[in-house]
Amino acid sequence: MTEKINKLKAEIAALTAANAAEVEALRIKYLSKKGEVTALFNDFRTVPADQKRAMGQALNELKNFATERINQLKDEVETTDSVDPTLDLTRTAAPMPLGSRHPLSVVREEIASIFSRLGFTIAEGPEIEDDWHVFSSLNFAEDHPARDMQDTFFIQRSPDVLLRTHTSSVQTRIMEHTQPPIRIICPGRVYRNEAISARAHCFFHQVEALYVDKNVSFADLKQTLLYFARQMFGPETKIRLRPSYFPFTEPSAEMDISCNLCGGKGCSFCKHTGWVEILGCGMVDPNVLDACGIDSKTYSGFALGMGVERITNLKYQVKDLRMFSENDQRFLEEFQSAH
Repeated sequence: MTEKINKLKAEIAALTAANAAEVEALRIKYLSKKGEVTALFNDFRTVPADQKRAMGQALNELKNFATERINQLKDEVETTDSVDPTLDLTRTAAPMPLGSRHPLSVVREEIASIFSRLGFTIAEGPEIEDDWHVFSSLNFAEDHPARDMQDTFFIQRSPDVLLRTHTSSVQTRIMEHTQPPIRIICPGRVYRNEAISARAHCFFHQVEALYVDKNVSFADLKQTLLYFARQMFGPETKIRLRPSYFPFTEPSAEMDISCNLCGGKGCSFCKHTGWVEILGCGMVDPNVLDACGIDSKTYSGFALGMGVERITNLKYQVKDLRMFSENDQRFLEEFQSAH
């Protein structure tokens, strides 16, 4: 009897179960009325009288051990069955819809990626700036209209502290502390005191590029612009440059691309001209180089700047600039596949 009890105890100790059905089968096998533990109790009648006390105690211990083991297996499979190991218990119980990146972020990073393939790196600067970096170092005359309160947000009525009106201020900061070669792009938010409408906003986003080195020519600028236009809008895109004026570049130009909707044939989007303006550019004025501590007799450079909203409009035909800043989820959901 003692040998049977020890053998059965070792067998019960080694039991395993994968689910509740297997646990129930083990309970029936060992603890039911016809189970193996119960059968030993039936054999207890044949035990000699002088061994009954010790043998009865051993049988009770076996029964308690078997019951505890079966209950332990039951708890283990219930825990396994109730919790999916792939389930993230930190997630909210509410459904979590798929998010999307903002279209301006998508386009800004695409612009940065194109210029990075040409060796340009990203440079950033403060949005609250001073007059020197925004205007004076960039060859703006003292009476230039851009200094007027109608265009510029000044801080605390100070004539020297303002919200930057373009990211060209980052270019001057880099040129002040870096000797050529310089090849950077400057993405960022800018501010202008304009009435908010479908075509204009008091804040928007720009990406400007600057390349300064020895023997940089207008031909280098044109090839850079052509490469960018074809990478952004397609290999069949054409460009044209029109003479323009900016205080910090000379000569200066506006760049148009062939309309990506009609292929240059003429439509309502391009006002039936076949061309759409996308950016301004030019050769860096020698006065700007000298003001930033770069010898204009040794070095030359080009600069260009574009509005991210403008490029986004051309790619996705968003007609109202206000949509970019209103956080309308219905609008943002349209760009879930844009990245």
